[in-house]
Amino acid sequence: MTAPIGFAVIDKPAGLTSHACVARIRRLLGIRRVGHGGTLDPAVTGVLPIAVGQATRLLPYLPGEKTYRGVIQLGISTTTDDLQGEELSKQFVPDLSSASLDQALSRFRGAINQQPPQVSAVHVDGERAYARARRGEQMELAARPVTIHQLHLLEWDAAQAQLSVEVHCSAGTYIRSLARDLGAALGCGGCLASLRRTQALGFHDHQALSLPEAPDVVGQGEINLLQPELALPHLPRRLLTASEQLDWSCGRRITPGISGTANVVVVLSESGRMLGLGVPDADDGVKPKVVFEARG
Repeated sequence: MTAPIGFAVIDKPAGLTSHACVARIRRLLGIRRVGHGGTLDPAVTGVLPIAVGQATRLLPYLPGEKTYRGVIQLGISTTTDDLQGEELSKQFVPDLSSASLDQALSRFRGAINQQPPQVSAVHVDGERAYARARRGEQMELAARPVTIHQLHLLEWDAAQAQLSVEVHCSAGTYIRSLARDLGAALGCGGCLASLRRTQALGFHDHQALSLPEAPDVVGQGEINLLQPELALPHLPRRLLTASEQLDWSCGRRITPGISGTANVVVVLSESGRMLGLGVPDADDGVKPKVVFEARG
């Protein structure tokens, strides 16, 4: 039986960790080699790409940008920078218009330095920040460069002091930090009320499936896997003949290569089955980088 390979794009429900979703897919398919692309907090819903089998080797080559839709609550500050945390302060929210809010958001568009939340997966002296925060420690986390490519104000509910936003950002951006920092800029405090990820690693919510129930018996479940090459539409492709495919499976370079200046090439069989990734060399060839179905 051929080992499964591909991507399970899950619409993560609220209340589950990303790790729990991975564990369920492992049990479902009876395979240990499973990994996810980008952690979601338990309260956050939306797109969680899960790589299965040798597709885990492709995760570093997928586009890292992500897209979110969220609701920011003004006037409240918490220990976790979202409504799941302990309330630190409650302040008066000034009279704001959509235009003034959009102006306030403008300072967060583009390349910025952002301080992660206290409860986050950032490493501090070899330990996750959330573990230290849960012990009551207060840390001075260093700000990190991130890029918010697009930040749209979708709606402003003055009665509830809540604004809905859409954010397209680089990997490592915290929407909770954005909510906190916007509240600080407005002088009233703020935190994240709710969040949904609509795109991650090039996969969109219209491709996402509900997380299946865990089977009673390991390996006795099913889930639709997207073919691994579908995750890499931004990379050029090189189709191999039958003889080239044999060379490739033995780790030998292929010539000729491809035209252009790409750093990585998707390598496919004549029928379009993904065989791995190659790196163009200076001698008009393609050297193996990731090889599926390797021999010897």
